[in-house]
Amino acid sequence: MGVKLPGAIDYEFDESLKELRLLSTSAGARVLDIITQERKKIDPAYFIGKGKVSEIREKVEGEGANIVVFDEELAPAQIRNLENGLGVKVIDRTTLILDIFVKRAKTNEAKVQVELAQLNHLLPRLTRQWTHLSKQYGGIGTKGPGETQLETDRRLINNKIKILKKKLKKIDNERITQRKNRLDLYRVCLVGYTNAGKSTLFNCLTKSGVTTENRLFSTLDSTTRKLSDSNGHKILMTDTVGFINKLPHQLVASFKSTLDEVRLANLLIHVVDFSHPHYLKRIANVSEVLAEIGADKIPIIMAFNKIDKSPEPYAEFGHYFTPDLRNFFISSIKKQGIEHLIKRITFLADDNNSA
Repeated sequence: MGVKLPGAIDYEFDESLKELRLLSTSAGARVLDIITQERKKIDPAYFIGKGKVSEIREKVEGEGANIVVFDEELAPAQIRNLENGLGVKVIDRTTLILDIFVKRAKTNEAKVQVELAQLNHLLPRLTRQWTHLSKQYGGIGTKGPGETQLETDRRLINNKIKILKKKLKKIDNERITQRKNRLDLYRVCLVGYTNAGKSTLFNCLTKSGVTTENRLFSTLDSTTRKLSDSNGHKILMTDTVGFINKLPHQLVASFKSTLDEVRLANLLIHVVDFSHPHYLKRIANVSEVLAEIGADKIPIIMAFNKIDKSPEPYAEFGHYFTPDLRNFFISSIKKQGIEHLIKRITFLADDNNSA
């Protein structure tokens, strides 16, 4: 379900809903229908109009749907009202992304980061339906005098958040120690929109076997390897989690230790899916996140990936790169233009050169 407000740009609205569909599929759902509504302003009670609620309920019953996903973040009261009105579970884009992250988290660090983000998102949305939490975290001694179940659940979640923050602090300290041991190395981070091909390029540059999949958020855990063919240079490459439009701020906060790899890099390689029709907008989305995490001042070069699938001619920019050597046109799958990119990275790794 998407709501189009005055001033919304058509292609951005459509693109966001296409992305929501991909996210839903990535989470394991089968999308039955996409519904939109144009409104002058958001309804504070239902987000959409009450008439639209009735229309969606008919579709839900007719199609046999059991969940409705909204493209924007919903207030707790709106979720309650919508679930009562639709008779099925209602989630928003943020909850969906968090759910995908839970399923994809492999390492202990990623699991802790995602659980922390989930609990921070859940805390203001607690209602009496969350009574299972007391059973999950132990029932004896959890309820104070005169304390309601809702208050107990809030206290349990706050306690869990404190525990997870301590775990992340310990992980963060371990990462700081690791980085101190790498001070003499030139650190390069791959950043970019989710599914831009970062992991495939990472494998090309480091001759690694990182798992690659054609789906959103296939990589959550940062992986670091030495650059191959570095001609004696000590260069470390790091593959990072992909960014996305409307990235939940809870995730940005929880993934601090992972994103520190980006902040402390000597060079960023911004990997772009050059075959995507709105790749310029995605470049802007990634630039916004880099600014948000304080990494917008780090030297950066662009790697326009998937030229084998792109309808746009890249030859007019030069053979795989532009004259200023900041934009490279590559295909990680077909290994086109990779050698030029490696030469540029090793050149920049020299002390007297800069991007």
